[in-house]
Amino acid sequence: MSAPTVATVQVRPRSDARHQLVTETWSTQPSLPVDEYADFYGNPIKRLVMPDGRLKLRYDAVVSVPDEPDPDASAAPQLPVDDLPGELLHFTLPSRYCLSDQLMGMAWDLFGGSEPSGMRVRAICDWVHENIKFQYGTSSPMTTAVDVLEQRKGVCRDFAHLAITFCRALNIPARYVFGYLPDIYVTPPDSPMDFAAWMEVYLGDRWWTFDPRNNKRRVGRVLIGRGRDALDVAMMTTFGPAAFKSMVVWADVNKEPS
Repeated sequence: MSAPTVATVQVRPRSDARHQLVTETWSTQPSLPVDEYADFYGNPIKRLVMPDGRLKLRYDAVVSVPDEPDPDASAAPQLPVDDLPGELLHFTLPSRYCLSDQLMGMAWDLFGGSEPSGMRVRAICDWVHENIKFQYGTSSPMTTAVDVLEQRKGVCRDFAHLAITFCRALNIPARYVFGYLPDIYVTPPDSPMDFAAWMEVYLGDRWWTFDPRNNKRRVGRVLIGRGRDALDVAMMTTFGPAAFKSMVVWADVNKEPS
């Protein structure tokens, strides 16, 4: 960095998901004052002024999670648009990365004949999982769902954006979610862990979790942020010059009593 720069950071788990925050610690080197607030979507945000020179941020937490997978939404019905809560209608509209208006025809061709329920969303996730190749380094902060569809590859962020786009094109409210996803009851991958992205879809009278990247109901999700797409829930946003050097993310089972 060459000058002091304001930054916002999203790493703290939300308080309205299935997990429960037990303990947490936050530190900066050098030590800095931090302002905390909730954004438009209720996400907990830390704001600080990064000084000139190197800065190290660290966040650790112990979180209690249910020892069961994401609830099964297969039987949950898709509501007609006129029955949707009015405050959720903006989750059916295009956003920065989820250009549902551009993919509306394809969405109806692929999924319009499916059952209007969680089974339709499952069909969307199956298609995205089977037709998009997971590959690091294949997308950038400018990559949209339309780009992912053309390139047929991306990371979990891109899988979520494309599935959200198809859902919205079919008038299903869908929002982008990111957080920590430990490898509970699954074989750990060889690659270093990163933040995970998935989506939540409104069916019946509630939001349900779907994960087009892993395409399975998982145990241990710890939700950090929700929004229309990745633009609303960036892990870090800087308002000035800053050079990102490195990041380490880990989430594992706590083997000691909390």
